[in-house]
Amino acid sequence: MTESMLEKMYADMGISKEVYAYGNAVWKELEPRFREIDETAECNQLKVVHSMQECQVSEACLLGTTGYGYNDLGRETLEAVYAKIFHTEDALVRPQITCGTHALALALMSNLRPGDELLSPVGKPYDTLEEVIGIRPSTGSLAEYGVTYRQVDLLADGSFDYENIGKAIGERTRLVTIQRSKGYQTRPTFSVRQIGELIAFVKGIRPDIICMVDNCYGEFVEMTEPSDVGADMVVGSLIKNPGGGLAPIGGYIAGSRKCVENAAYRLTSPGLGREVGASLGVLKDFYQGLFLAPTVTASALKGAVFAANLYERLGYAVIPDGKESRHDIIQAVTFGSPEAVIAFCQGIQAAAPVDSHVTPEPWDMPGYDSQVIMAAGAFVSGSSIELSADAPIKPPYAVYFQGGLTWQHAKFGILKSLQSLVNKGLVGKNRLKL
Repeated sequence: MTESMLEKMYADMGISKEVYAYGNAVWKELEPRFREIDETAECNQLKVVHSMQECQVSEACLLGTTGYGYNDLGRETLEAVYAKIFHTEDALVRPQITCGTHALALALMSNLRPGDELLSPVGKPYDTLEEVIGIRPSTGSLAEYGVTYRQVDLLADGSFDYENIGKAIGERTRLVTIQRSKGYQTRPTFSVRQIGELIAFVKGIRPDIICMVDNCYGEFVEMTEPSDVGADMVVGSLIKNPGGGLAPIGGYIAGSRKCVENAAYRLTSPGLGREVGASLGVLKDFYQGLFLAPTVTASALKGAVFAANLYERLGYAVIPDGKESRHDIIQAVTFGSPEAVIAFCQGIQAAAPVDSHVTPEPWDMPGYDSQVIMAAGAFVSGSSIELSADAPIKPPYAVYFQGGLTWQHAKFGILKSLQSLVNKGLVGKNRLKL
């Protein structure tokens, strides 16, 4: 296909010559970065295939069970595969875990007891976890069960405040929660190396403290995972990176045998634990999605790098910046106005294969303290490994972009977001020159 034919196809999809030329110029400078991303994906792809082979995944593993789900070969083998990939003693991977927040709540509530204290050494957790903890009052929170909470904010440069973390660790500190990704904050995402250093510091004071990492959006971005550097639990959602865009629901907890066992008893019932929980018809999608996850994650990473460079050159604050190393798939862009945030998200929605005709608007979403706008024209509802963007409608008016099952679709979505800003007069055509 000639360049002119490709440009015409983009024009037919609503991308102007100016936006196309600007995006193309940015993309052509990123080839070395993209090669690095592909090398990481290749390493992680081999790790996934090796784990599946070692665990002897068979055709029988792709079948589901109903009812109680006793002796579910596919479910048990999948959990062994996850444990091998994350180099942990055990793993719990279930469709009964409904989302990332549920997975985190399950890990916390199963491993904390009344009188224990939960410590976050990385500042405020993601919005939906505030009600789980009880920072914002909510029925069934940890606070209602007598679990106290303490946090240590990050330093001004986004690094760990080791002095005050050390002071915050007390006799009742039972579990330390480390959120890898930024959430709705404009702070850096932590690398696996940084997380390992923090865990080593905590364990140096109290080796018995459980260190849990919220791994959402971080799986397969690097060649190692937090469980490789001392995390007792890594927790995530299957409709993000590890589901590869195919998992229709689910979450995972990988970690020490005791932590995972506690989670299993909390998920089902004391006395039943992991022995029950039918896998229904989702196992093939869980396995195949995991198989695809390294390359899907690489596509999303390319999209994030492209978005960072494209918007940074237009003068917007972006985190990470265009040249930084990447530790998750999320790209934050601060626009400074609600109008620009809304226009960006509407552009992303317009690029979707599903519901592209729908116009997203801010709404009062459960679990958040402000209105939120979400663009997610996805095959799996709410799947943020698919092309998506969301933002709280509050200062500093930053949008959080992630996903893209293929790099080509991620590229189109980002160009469509810029086109939306141009069409609404929020970015002048005169700025689209390198």
